[in-house]
Amino acid sequence: MPSSNNHTQDLVKLSQWDALLLESLKGHGWSDDELLRRVREGDVPEDTSDFKFNYQNLLDTAAADFATVEAAVRQGYRIKFNTLRGLSNWMRLALSAEPEVVAEPGQEAILVTLSPEQHSGLLSAISYGWTVTETGTAAGGSHYRIEPMARL
Repeated sequence: MPSSNNHTQDLVKLSQWDALLLESLKGHGWSDDELLRRVREGDVPEDTSDFKFNYQNLLDTAAADFATVEAAVRQGYRIKFNTLRGLSNWMRLALSAEPEVVAEPGQEAILVTLSPEQHSGLLSAISYGWTVTETGTAAGGSHYRIEPMARL
């Protein structure tokens, strides 16, 4: 289970959707200043990835509360609420991980191998309500099972 610390408690909160959009834009390799300028000015490219993101929601969030978006870019963020597939997609974008989703009712989970740095990134961003359990070791990291604390 992710542990809370002062750093993660102080992070701004983003919706899962805004977090996915932000991580998609971070994938362009721009500096924080360039990314923030582009978001502020609405100068974002068309997404040609498999996701085909429309960045309007993130642009609207920035127009309403630019300070939150800026803090998310510069200091990091915590996701308000994660879904199984949303978290899996976030790990693909933010951590360059290759998660496997287990969608069998009652067994819902994400299986993934992460380096220590990726694991730390996951723990700082994942929403409350998930457990992250190490299930084994791998070259350069560990295997994890990530699952909701409660299933509907």
